[in-house]
Amino acid sequence: RFSVLGSRFPHPASRIPNHPILDGIHAGAGPCFHMPRRVLIIPDKFKGTLTARQAAESIADGWARARPEDELELLPMSDGGDGFGQILGEILGAEARQVETVDAAHRPCAAAWQWIPNSNTAIIESANVIGLAMLPNGRFHPHDLDTLGLAAVLRDAAKAGARRCVIGIGGSATNDAGIGMARGLGWTFMGSEPIEHWPDLTQLRSIERPESPPDIPRLEVAVDVQNPLNGPQGCSAIYGPQKGLRPEEIEPADAALHRLARIAESDLNTPAGAPGDGAAGGLGFGLRCFAGGILRPGFDLFAEQIGLLDRLKDFDLIITGEGSIDHSSLMGKGVGELAQRCRALGIPCIGLGGIASDEAEVQEAFSATAGVVNEVADAEESQNDPAACLSRLADRVATANREPRTGN
Repeated sequence: RFSVLGSRFPHPASRIPNHPILDGIHAGAGPCFHMPRRVLIIPDKFKGTLTARQAAESIADGWARARPEDELELLPMSDGGDGFGQILGEILGAEARQVETVDAAHRPCAAAWQWIPNSNTAIIESANVIGLAMLPNGRFHPHDLDTLGLAAVLRDAAKAGARRCVIGIGGSATNDAGIGMARGLGWTFMGSEPIEHWPDLTQLRSIERPESPPDIPRLEVAVDVQNPLNGPQGCSAIYGPQKGLRPEEIEPADAALHRLARIAESDLNTPAGAPGDGAAGGLGFGLRCFAGGILRPGFDLFAEQIGLLDRLKDFDLIITGEGSIDHSSLMGKGVGELAQRCRALGIPCIGLGGIASDEAEVQEAFSATAGVVNEVADAEESQNDPAACLSRLADRVATANREPRTGN
């Protein structure tokens, strides 16, 4: 009934005017289809409940029950967060590789990465090395975590002959601005003695380059947020609490990274301030400053790698989704960027979420939105059986798009 990852269909695409959809679904310029249509199902993960692939399969299952005549293609998406490496690697037919390293708490682990030999391209997902999900809940404090293990993966990619490396950095457990990774590549951070723990960066006096710099490939870094390194919107203030920083620890943490940024600018002529520097606890800054990385919005990088904009033109309807469809979806995240591209191309785009906001800006961005909670299930059920609930939501939206609305 549906296909996965990149198949094409024989009949030409057609376009129909937008119409309001049925009551109960938040409608922007919602589509209503009465003939078989090509539908691209391209969600991101529903964080904490469903991977992007699981979400796509659940949506497809529900949609196909209500509209079995539609031709569905599933294309899980990632804007640089958890699942980025696996999703992109599967779409591009990459080979799985593995290297022994350490996680954010310096426990031994085998880190997976992806290899495309015909283009000498490596795909790395930092969450496979230093991810928060890899650690027992509440066992480690952020002061004791760093990005050291990522250096071994970069070295392994270089050893394999990589000329280019695409790296997604969302989902990290760390707040060290990448100095662990930098130390693993040979950089030295000097106070009165070499600094090994990032909170001690408040004592930083100088940064020394590696004596024998590793041959790191060209890095393109997929960032899923645009936060700066420091300040009220910096990584410590915004994301530190969810990683375990207590309120009284946020200001000292920000001061440590501020000192790092000041010395990096004076010693290396690399100022902080690029959008995305604060991604992954400052790893965006670290990769840019100590490994020559180029920071790019994760959705743009993902879309470019798979030729997404050309793919979109083959479909009559796009369905995307993530855990919460709200104003944050429009702040550079994949689902919001996808909706924007669809609007420019004149293709209807429906956003499905665990919850869906009725904010005007959200309704303007999508052709229609719908949320599991309060529409097909309560919050407890949506957490206990997220796949079934999302499937029911897709069934409901597809049914709403089958019959024209009557009355007002």
